[in-house]
Amino acid sequence: MLTPCPTRIRGHSPGARALRALLRDPLAALGIAILLVVAGIAALAGVISPGDPLDMAGVPLQWPGADPAHPLGTDSLGRDVLAGLVHGTRASLMIGLTAAAVSLSIGVAVGALAGYFGGYIDNALVRMTELFQTVPGFLLVIVLVAIHTPTLGVIQLAIGIAAWPEIARLVRAEFRRLRDSDFVLAARAAGFGDGHIILHEVLPNALPPLIVTTSILIASAILMESGLSFLGMSDPNVASWGAMIGGNREHIGSAWFLTALPGAAIATVVFAFNLLGDGLNDALNPRLRRRVDQ
Repeated sequence: MLTPCPTRIRGHSPGARALRALLRDPLAALGIAILLVVAGIAALAGVISPGDPLDMAGVPLQWPGADPAHPLGTDSLGRDVLAGLVHGTRASLMIGLTAAAVSLSIGVAVGALAGYFGGYIDNALVRMTELFQTVPGFLLVIVLVAIHTPTLGVIQLAIGIAAWPEIARLVRAEFRRLRDSDFVLAARAAGFGDGHIILHEVLPNALPPLIVTTSILIASAILMESGLSFLGMSDPNVASWGAMIGGNREHIGSAWFLTALPGAAIATVVFAFNLLGDGLNDALNPRLRRRVDQ
């Protein structure tokens, strides 16, 4: 007679236990709630504020509350600030998520190959990673964007290219730790190839620290795009929080709300991703998981 798996008896898989630990953390739950609200605003941007947020909608430089049609005022070109914030939510999240996806694609590939195979492959990929790390990330982004037209796609790609070395080093360390584990040796003895072992055996076990780093990576990408916009290197055809700050930096003294409002939005989202990252770190920590299970 077959004996049920202990995990099934308790009714909690490792993923379910981690999720339970995450949701029991009040700060992590706050971060998730903020991000859910921001994602909802991004999804419903066209409903909340229909029309083009870059169109002139009223008298320039109206303060919040001066015109009921523009509750958060207008900028120096007469564009509605509320519309810019709402539609900028979509652009800023897209920048963070896409840049993180680019970084993960490059970093995981480089780190997995270096950590799994070792030897001369490891040495070559580590030297390439160190070469990229000799250039400050933000400076590299500026150079890449300056070479091309500062479109949304170029900005996303540039930020992703600048951030992958951190991911590569993390994945390499995890693969070096796991490549001689018993389950990997068992997979080799069963006749599985290197590709299968990398993708189906080692990589899933290297995901916890990678997931935590990804949340911080998204927040860093949003901040980096804001810095580019402050230097005037944003996409002029896309409304984003960074572009709102960069386009109105000359009016900080006379109309501070034009930079304070998008700045507060950026700070809130970055804060939420940091809370989520800390919560994921605690939830995916084996020692802390055991405390939750007790």
